[in-house]
Amino acid sequence: MSFAFQSYQIRRIDTEKKMKKLLLLSLLVLTSTFAFAQREIIDKVVSQVGGELVLLSEVEDQYALLASREEGEMPENARCFILDQVMSSKLLVNQAKLDSIEVSEEEVEAQLDARFEQILQYMNGDIKQFEEYYGQSIPEVKEAFREDLKNQLLTERMRAQIMANITVTPNEVKEFYAEIPVDSLPYFNAEVEVGEIIIKPVINDVEKQKAQDQLAALRARIIEGEDFAELATKNSQDFGSARIGGDLGWAQRGKFVPEFEAAAYKLEAGGISPVFESPFGFHVLQLLERRGNSIHARHILIRPEMTQADLDKAENLLDSVRHLVINDSLSFSRAMKKYGHDEAQSYNNDGRMVNPNTGDTFFEIGDLDPDVYFAVDTMEVGGISAPFTFTDQGGDPYFRIVQLRTRTTPHKANLKQDYNKIKQAAIQAKQSEFIAKWVEKTINQTYIQVEDGFNGKCEVLQKWTDKVQP
Repeated sequence: MSFAFQSYQIRRIDTEKKMKKLLLLSLLVLTSTFAFAQREIIDKVVSQVGGELVLLSEVEDQYALLASREEGEMPENARCFILDQVMSSKLLVNQAKLDSIEVSEEEVEAQLDARFEQILQYMNGDIKQFEEYYGQSIPEVKEAFREDLKNQLLTERMRAQIMANITVTPNEVKEFYAEIPVDSLPYFNAEVEVGEIIIKPVINDVEKQKAQDQLAALRARIIEGEDFAELATKNSQDFGSARIGGDLGWAQRGKFVPEFEAAAYKLEAGGISPVFESPFGFHVLQLLERRGNSIHARHILIRPEMTQADLDKAENLLDSVRHLVINDSLSFSRAMKKYGHDEAQSYNNDGRMVNPNTGDTFFEIGDLDPDVYFAVDTMEVGGISAPFTFTDQGGDPYFRIVQLRTRTTPHKANLKQDYNKIKQAAIQAKQSEFIAKWVEKTINQTYIQVEDGFNGKCEVLQKWTDKVQP
């Protein structure tokens, strides 16, 4: 459990702590395996916040989702906390609309595409499994989620606007830390900060030409009348689309890399592109249909082969960079900027690796990738590893060297070692207090109605039902 979460929760009663932990899971509802299509609740309105209605199904859907994730029984008043959370979100949506905050349809579509791609990844890209599970096609499920996602984005945008200028001073950080009971301070395991320089091997021109020639031959066969889909299935190295004839489905402008879109948007329906290169390899594509900024295309991808000589060249370059740094001919930071792969996440962070679980640069030693762990486990601070290889999510090879920037020993949280973490916890606490005050203030300026089944039975809803009407 993070320090921010621990320190923030020390002022809350046990039931509320449990519910706030559970309610975080509700943010994952679009990517959960909860089968919304199997809903059997007869809907009714349980509350109204301005022009926004809260349906019983919204409360029950989240209750079912949270119950499926929680060990043991749900708290007796769980639905009260859920309704309070949903009403707070509706209040933000209502105010966002009053303030003319906008979320474009293109943004909603892009978010939907990203989330449904994630769901399909969980299902190994099996569209049939998706349709059997949800009982609807992907376009139908997207449409069912569209309004909910738009409101979620409005909520996030409104919340960000409300809290945009919230900061804390060093004195506020110290005061926040002083208010935490000593026995509530978390105990941190040993942590490290790690810098890295990453080099991407470059495929030689001979292998690139082989790939181009292979694809040019396939394109010629398509022009002569052979079936594009059949050739894609047999030859394309985009294994996700190859099994369905290279079909990439409908997509709006901005989804594909620029090189792909430049080729696709030049074509008329049915047209075949020349062979072109992208960061993924070489392509030939066919535009099947176009509707405004949306296209339906299929393609064949051939990836040039990386040779051992290409790998050796990259490794030798990185080893030379390492020696320049060790011999003080070049600082690690300057070497990273001069030679490092500029698409690496650490490139714009002075080479520091970012912990994906926390968003900061600190790792418990056991949370590092195994190769990085073994490289820094016995290293002195300031030490630099020899080059070693790793692969990205797409399976492409890279080389990196790592530098141990800092190392802490196991300790109880303190201002000297953990100032940045304590500062983030203080900001989160201040934001939570600020948004709570904003909610209470805005309630008194907004029409509120709560259904009798909840009104009077939920203490947490009292701020809604006892409001002063404008």
